[in-house]
Amino acid sequence: MRKTLILALIFGIVAALALPPIYLLPALWISLPGLIWLIGRAGSWKQAGLIGLTFGFGLNVVGLYWITEPILIEAAQFWWLVPFAVPGLALAVGVFTAVPAALAWFAPSGLPRLLVLAGTWTLADLALQFVFTGFPWNFWGTDVAIPGLIGTVLIQPAAWIGVLGLTLCIVFVASLPALGLRGFATSLVLMIGWAVVGGLRLSSAKPAAPAAIIGVIQGDGTAEFVSDRTAAVALFRRYLALSAKAVAEAQANNPKNLPIILLWPETASPFQLQTDAGARQAIAETVGPDVTVIAGMLRFGADGQSIYNSMGVLRGPGPLLASYDKWHLVPFGEYQPAWLPLQILPGEGFSRGTGPTTLHVPGIPPVGPIICYESVFSGQIIKESDRPDWIALSTNDAWFGNSSGPRQHLAAGRMRAVEEGLPLARAANTGISAIFDASGREEMRLGLGRQGNLVAPLPGRLPPTLFAYWGLWAPAVLAILTTLLGLLLVFRLRRLERS
Repeated sequence: MRKTLILALIFGIVAALALPPIYLLPALWISLPGLIWLIGRAGSWKQAGLIGLTFGFGLNVVGLYWITEPILIEAAQFWWLVPFAVPGLALAVGVFTAVPAALAWFAPSGLPRLLVLAGTWTLADLALQFVFTGFPWNFWGTDVAIPGLIGTVLIQPAAWIGVLGLTLCIVFVASLPALGLRGFATSLVLMIGWAVVGGLRLSSAKPAAPAAIIGVIQGDGTAEFVSDRTAAVALFRRYLALSAKAVAEAQANNPKNLPIILLWPETASPFQLQTDAGARQAIAETVGPDVTVIAGMLRFGADGQSIYNSMGVLRGPGPLLASYDKWHLVPFGEYQPAWLPLQILPGEGFSRGTGPTTLHVPGIPPVGPIICYESVFSGQIIKESDRPDWIALSTNDAWFGNSSGPRQHLAAGRMRAVEEGLPLARAANTGISAIFDASGREEMRLGLGRQGNLVAPLPGRLPPTLFAYWGLWAPAVLAILTTLLGLLLVFRLRRLERS
């Protein structure tokens, strides 16, 4: 069993090579058949579950190593967490790999086992989005979000089945070589079919005409600006200077006189914009009275005690036109989960907003705001009953350093654009800022560690996608049907054996 677990760990590490930003997809065609083989060698479902846990541990230790980065920023206080954070989180997430492996053991080898594994793997990932506040990071569906045309083609089915549906497809197709040469050939044919379907959808997409000019501002401030008032004010002034340049560029390339919108990153303003008239005046004097600015900020509640991680919308020096409060907070980063008795964060942290919303601001297209971590929650970012025309994502990825974290976070945001059929503008304090159209095609990008702006016509929306209508029910039903098909084949094989 010891050698088996070592192999499971190796296969898990190999599988992590397919994650962003490496995108080495062939690694899954090695690691998944390897996992299937190891499950078949297990003497019991408990051993199979342990194999799955070990596989998931290897996968997530590599895929989540960047978790150490924000801890190191506060190393003086949290140094003791460094050796435990990544292995502990990898072990916890690995449980959601152990369950599908254990259930797949009950199915006989061959197609039934592949179907049960693919279906239950997807259901486990769906559970991972909700259990213990949820941590839907690095779903295998994002492995096909490869930068460039090939990735844009392969992510198109997410408009129907979401990133979790793509995960199911990946698990099944990459496992097929476990069936031998015929399985490998079938896998190749299915991948070609996948690309053809994606290409057809991409070529037939007819988005609405641009209704605004978007300027995405990236100031490249270090994570310390959150607690260093002097650094925060200096960064605010930098955002003013970059915004002035973005407005000049937008005005020079705006023959249709479209409204101009500037998007600042998370907590870009150290001032309370809802009450600080001086800060609003400074922004208005910099960008002009007709430019709309959507800025990350902090906001105090009416009680004067609760504090929210927010986005404020302003035009001119007057009161805010609208605001949005982040509702999917980062556990241990923005609040202390009640179910953990160990106190890690000082105080009570941030208060929670009311959920996804659409901001209707006169003069600009209706916008669906999301802040940082919220962008990884498939099917939970848009108020579908009041559908916006675009998504504004503000984040501060300086916490992740120059690691895989910002790249993985970017890939998640791109998937949300495809799922919802909405263009997405992403402003990241230190990168990666980007503009995606409603098909997930990257229009512009500003990389890590750079100051600057992205100015372009805001891509138009597409009609509501199937995923926009069905949400997480789409991949859930697909996963259940896949699992039931596997079980049906199991019963059929056993009936044939009896006869």
